[in-house]
Amino acid sequence: MKCLLVEDDQALARELGQALRDGDWLVEHAFNGQEADFLVRTEAYDSLILDVGLPDGDGIRWLAAWREDGIDLPVLILTARERWADKAAGFSAGADDYVTKPFESAEVLFRLRALVRRSHGHAHPVLRMGELSLDTHTQHVALAGRPVSLTAQETRLLSYLMHAAPRVVSRTELSEHVYDRDHEPDSNVIDVQVSRLRRKLGAWRIVTQRGQGYRLLAEQPAAG
Repeated sequence: MKCLLVEDDQALARELGQALRDGDWLVEHAFNGQEADFLVRTEAYDSLILDVGLPDGDGIRWLAAWREDGIDLPVLILTARERWADKAAGFSAGADDYVTKPFESAEVLFRLRALVRRSHGHAHPVLRMGELSLDTHTQHVALAGRPVSLTAQETRLLSYLMHAAPRVVSRTELSEHVYDRDHEPDSNVIDVQVSRLRRKLGAWRIVTQRGQGYRLLAEQPAAG
């Protein structure tokens, strides 16, 4: 999953960004609203962490403009403002959740994962597709109750497919959401990593829809 972190405090951005990366997120950073505005309109993200006190305008005003233009990715607001009126303004502008500074990075991760799950229609923190499960908090993958060892990139790829299931996910979408913008892979790299997942999870679980992309299955198709 890919997150845009909009925070002008460089020390806080480094600390929170590292916590997100340690939690297996891809993170891109914007220091002001104008830079964030360009990125949310040109790049694909699964979530956005938005500081309210930005050097070029209130983050809530930027958020209201994005919502007005139909940008609907989950948004978690960070702010030192504790008044209920400020929180209400954030929610009214389109925020999905709100964390007051100072905060624990772990709390931000828990809230962010919950926002993304719910945006894909999943309420439980453990995603399940038949005998396959993924704990979104720990990133542990199991098959029929037995742990499956995956690389970090394989876990991110599987996580995105599980969040999106049963929808078909294109190679372009995977490239935008699962890989760093500065190291976007060609389709052959994605094919290779999907093949590795198939070897570890069962070839039938990830179906290639010709000309469309990949789809994760919960049950093995009947023979014939």
